Amino acid sequence: MLYPIELQVHADFLVIPRPIGKGCPLPLTLYAPADLLQNGTFGERFIGHLSSKTELILEILHFPHPILRHPAKPIRRVDENLRAAIRRMFELMYEHSGVGLAAPQVGIPLRFFVANETGSPHEGTQRVFINPVISQAKGVEEEEEGCLSIPSIRGRVKRNKTLFVRAFDLQGNEIAEPVGGFMARIIQHETDHLDGILFLDRLTENSRLALEERLSDFVADFEARQRTGSLPNDPQIAESIREWESRYC
Repeated sequence: MLYPIELQVHADFLVIPRPIGKGCPLPLTLYAPADLLQNGTFGERFIGHLSSKTELILEILHFPHPILRHPAKPIRRVDENLRAAIRRMFELMYEHSGVGLAAPQVGIPLRFFVANETGSPHEGTQRVFINPVISQAKGVEEEEEGCLSIPSIRGRVKRNKTLFVRAFDLQGNEIAEPVGGFMARIIQHETDHLDGILFLDRLTENSRLALEERLSDFVADFEARQRTGSLPNDPQIAESIREWESRYC
């Protein structure tokens, strides 16, 4: 369902104003070439444009990369560069047998994530959640979780059974729906990433202590890669964060 307010169409972009109501996601500006906004419906032409292949170099970042602890900022515009990043995120998610992937996990400090609870590009539904807001979380259940940014590490995490999520999808449509089951866990896990929280932070103290030696290997590898220059140093990471935020926030 399209967002139920009048959209402002300009020469080369489309603005979705902020909705009225508590807990509503922020407005978005969807950038697209002007020809997408002229002939035919914007939705049909915009979706067709999404199918074009744009190569973008991204990789899944591993603990303890600093951006994984950086609270992501809400997005105020979506352009082709960001749509290409989202396409690549789905590819990476499937390549690594994941069911969700948050923007900070690929070095993008913005509030969005992708998900498909089947983990297969041929099954289920690909979802994009931009500027998600969780409310009405109820019930508690404990299940095992893992994370693409901490491969081979798993632990039991308590999450709410059901929730209500508000966000925007990639076409600027509002998402406002109750969610339960596995998808509710995915949404909570990925939203944690947007807040700089890892599933490790939700383990019991004993469970976390049992993983310390294995986690120290991740730290040693990260520090070694920074020393050799195969990963950017901390000032370079901070500058990258500022550039992304300046462009999209």
